[in-house]
Amino acid sequence: MPEGVNPRGGSRSRVYRAAVHASSSALVLSMLGLGAGCSSRPTVSQGVMASAVPVTIAPARVKTVPVEVHAIGNVEALSTVSVKALVAGTVEQVDFKEGQDVKRGDRLFKLDERPFRATLAQLEANLARDQAELENARAQAERGAKLYHEGIISKEQYDAIRTNADALAAAVRADQAAIERARIDLENCTILSPLDGRTGSLLLHPGNIVKSNETVLVVINRMEPIYVSFTVPEQHLSEIKRRMDAGALPVEVTIPGQAPSAAQGTLSFVDNAVDASTGTIRLKAIFRNQARRLWPGQFVNVVLKLATQPNAIVVPSRAVQAGQGGQYVFVIKPDLTAESRAVVVGQSLGGETVIKQGLQANEQVVIEGQLQLAPGMKVAIKRPDAGGQEKQR
Repeated sequence: MPEGVNPRGGSRSRVYRAAVHASSSALVLSMLGLGAGCSSRPTVSQGVMASAVPVTIAPARVKTVPVEVHAIGNVEALSTVSVKALVAGTVEQVDFKEGQDVKRGDRLFKLDERPFRATLAQLEANLARDQAELENARAQAERGAKLYHEGIISKEQYDAIRTNADALAAAVRADQAAIERARIDLENCTILSPLDGRTGSLLLHPGNIVKSNETVLVVINRMEPIYVSFTVPEQHLSEIKRRMDAGALPVEVTIPGQAPSAAQGTLSFVDNAVDASTGTIRLKAIFRNQARRLWPGQFVNVVLKLATQPNAIVVPSRAVQAGQGGQYVFVIKPDLTAESRAVVVGQSLGGETVIKQGLQANEQVVIEGQLQLAPGMKVAIKRPDAGGQEKQR
């Protein structure tokens, strides 16, 4: 057997190990060649884009904004009357329908007039009797005066005759007053509307008995014009008074859940005291309400317009963030890095917020993507393409 040959196949083992070593070397050379080929391409921009945070931005704009006070208000009727009967009696007739608009002087109810007519007739008869007795007493007083001056009757007799005539004259005047009162009661059997307005629910129907000045028959609300009552913090009181002295302050109200068009009115009343328990002052605005959009008891959103602020810096309200150090925005610098900027904000209106301090006009602020940002991080600006989709640049 030749030297170096393994009887159990040693030569084939050496051949196998040589083949494996050659394959491994080829694999290593292949990997090195691939790595060299990849390293020859530029990778800086790809690394920047991979680490950039996609954000949406908007510019800080200069515009004129209104100075407003917002509140929740309650609609109140300009006047409300609870209609009652001034005499006791039975309801005979109702001359309106529930929820009907009525004018001042329209007949609403009619009570049974028969008892009042009978009383009036009795009082007129009493007046006629007393007037007849008065005429007789005056004739006697004239004759008594002549007899007294002639010395036929005493002074005491003459005084008695004259006193009787005076008493009958007073009785006649009392009868006349009672008749006038009875006529008024008869007129009060017809109940008229005391104002222009809208009737509510009918509380008594024909056949019911009413008590004098006690039973409410119906409630009428005056709808045109109408009040909106609301409260504002007392810190606005001095400015409101100052601006009211210069002219009427406009007020707008909108009804929650309805069309955004606002009803226009003017501030008409400032209460004479601040509510110490809440620190607010009650105000009222008056509205023409010809379209009947406002209804008594309704809750509305109120905007009291005090003035306008020209050249204000505004940003979308979504840009303003709150942190431990206060409110801030992310500003995008020209090198596409983010800067956290502390700001002092003013009022918010229509999805925009006034920035009092911290921003300049046309600076770009982040409105989406703030949660992934930190100061100094690179950003990729998302722009909407023609189809409305977001794309990066």
